[in-house]
Amino acid sequence: MTPPPGPVCAGASKPATGYPSFSSYVRARGPVLLRTARSLTANPCDAEDLLQTALAKTFVAWERIEDHRALDGYVRRALVNTRTSQWRKRKVDEFACDELPEPLGLPQPDPAEEQVLHDAMWRAVMKLPDRQRAMVVLRYYEDLSEAQTAEVLGVSVGTVKSAVSRALGKLREDPELTPVR
Repeated sequence: MTPPPGPVCAGASKPATGYPSFSSYVRARGPVLLRTARSLTANPCDAEDLLQTALAKTFVAWERIEDHRALDGYVRRALVNTRTSQWRKRKVDEFACDELPEPLGLPQPDPAEEQVLHDAMWRAVMKLPDRQRAMVVLRYYEDLSEAQTAEVLGVSVGTVKSAVSRALGKLREDPELTPVR
C-alpha cells in the first residue's frame, strides 16, 4: 500500500513534493484502514484494491480536507461508498425464466411405501359411515367442489362441509394412519 505517485488527476497543480503528509498518513494508518477494508469484502486482494481506490480519492481531495483529524472518517466513508458502488455494478448471474429447472438427484419415493400408505388410507376411508365416505370420495378422490358434491348427493353445501369435517377428524384419529404421520 503505497500512495499514488505524483498527481492523480490532470487538474492537480500541487507539486509531488507537497504530499509528504499524505505519505506519512498512509504509512501510519494503512494497516488500520486495511482491516476496515477487509471487513467490507470477503477477499483480501479485493480489500487491498478497495483501500487503494479510497486512498486515491483521498489523495485527490487532500487539499480540500480541512480537518486532518477526521481523515480516518473520510477514508472510511470513501471505502464504504466505493464498496457500495462496486456492489451495485456487479453482474447479476441469476435470470428469471418461464420454467423452473427440475432439481437433480431428489430421492424418489419408494413405490412399496406409497402403496402401503394408499392401502392404509383406503381401509380407513372404508371404515367411515356410508354418507361420510361418499362425501370424502367425491371431494378428495373425484376432486369435486363442495357445491358439486352437494348437488350430486342432493344435500346442502353446509351438510357436505360438516360431514367432511367429521370424516377427516375420524381419519386423523385412525390408529392405522397414526404411524404414517
